[in-house]
Amino acid sequence: MSRSSLFALTAIVSSLTFATTAHAAVDLIAVGRLGGLTGDLSKETAAPLENGVPGNLLGGLGSGIAYAGCHTFVAVPDRGPNAVSYNAALDDTASYINRFQTLRLRLEPSAGGAALPYSLTPKLVATTLLHTSDKLAYGTGAAAGVPNGAPALNVRNHTHYFTGRSDNFDPARLSTNDRNGRFDPESVRVSNDGESVFISDEYGPYVYRFDRRSGRRVDTYNLPDSFAVSTLSPIGNNEIAQNTAGRVANKGMEGLAISPDGKTLFGAMQSPLIQDGGTDGAYTRIVKIDVRTGKTTQFAYPLTNIGTTAKPKYPTISDVVAVNDHELLVDERDGKGLGDNSTAVFKKVFHIDLAGAQDVSSASGQAGIAPYAVQKALFLDVVAQLTLHGYSANDIPAKLEGLAFGPDVVVDGVKKHTLFIANDNDFVGTVTDTNHPAGIANPNAFFVFAWDASELPAYVAQKLVGVGKGRGRDEHFCASERDDDH
Repeated sequence: MSRSSLFALTAIVSSLTFATTAHAAVDLIAVGRLGGLTGDLSKETAAPLENGVPGNLLGGLGSGIAYAGCHTFVAVPDRGPNAVSYNAALDDTASYINRFQTLRLRLEPSAGGAALPYSLTPKLVATTLLHTSDKLAYGTGAAAGVPNGAPALNVRNHTHYFTGRSDNFDPARLSTNDRNGRFDPESVRVSNDGESVFISDEYGPYVYRFDRRSGRRVDTYNLPDSFAVSTLSPIGNNEIAQNTAGRVANKGMEGLAISPDGKTLFGAMQSPLIQDGGTDGAYTRIVKIDVRTGKTTQFAYPLTNIGTTAKPKYPTISDVVAVNDHELLVDERDGKGLGDNSTAVFKKVFHIDLAGAQDVSSASGQAGIAPYAVQKALFLDVVAQLTLHGYSANDIPAKLEGLAFGPDVVVDGVKKHTLFIANDNDFVGTVTDTNHPAGIANPNAFFVFAWDASELPAYVAQKLVGVGKGRGRDEHFCASERDDDH
């Protein structure tokens, strides 16, 4: 065995044996649901998309979720409702205009005898469309026999909207070109002043900053060229086959965290880069981004192998959230459960510490980054927790993708922190399959877990303006909630 192979094997073994038992003091306290058959608050996008689905269908909210203070959260759907077949030459993507939703997720103590100590009734507060004043590249549609990919709303509102359509790119430039019109949001975080949101994407991968009020792009964070593919295609499988380096199609920057002081972003790639093994690789990358300078640092994260040696099946990172400026929680999951006509098995949240970890920006290939992989410890086994509370593994959403720390609560007289986990329902509001032959609702769901401070003793809450101070951007939301309560 070569020295590099021995390093890789040693890193895999050490990362998988670091911890196998989840923290006992992390428990489900509430579940909230928003129906998946209604529209959002953007009436100007309500007309049917090319596949016949309403352009403002309220879905996919769990792709990314972030706490904004005062029981207010923002959530991003991904590239739109492409579960309905439309055109294979476009990967069934339609001209869905990207957006983020503002939600009120207030935890209320449950009545006596309830199964969970808190109740959660989500409320949609606002819908904000994402756009830029920069001219964007849109596909002509000629090769697929469809109209061009520029939204009609561009002309009406004198701006350029980002959309989920896969051919909206400039083929002469790298996939990280920030003038591409295609955008596949996967995670979101709120700036500490509450004025903007950061969103990561799979197509580029991109990390953009948008004004929270208007949805206009105000900044771009350039990722290294090694994350880009040079041969672009509207068909994901073609992009994978035609490139030897860069992100795997549809497995780009899935997770995004922000440090409590708001100065640092952490972007997590869903799967390893092509040069690191692609979907057969064992290590994906987490990119640390300085918000002020844009400087990046890279770390290797070991994925847990949930398959076999003969048929490896590595799961993927779906989101990350910052415990402090160097510790993260990482959401790893399979794609099994409700929505996939299968049984949920592996959906776990791991704890990692990047303090002292080696920068792997200059390293390439699985053997090159394996010796520097960070260790991880199991924090929460989501499937075990939900089945403990009576959920069938067939009814646990397949795509639990969004993580966010929320407001503190009191459980049995003890103050605890909260972790919200949201699902991406793929814009499919009901499911009928062999596990549910009579059909079952597939809503936008929010699972809330409470945990003791001792579980993550170095946890620091994000310093959001207005939280606990009664001022700043979130004062409006706090005031409106007081009015609702009284």
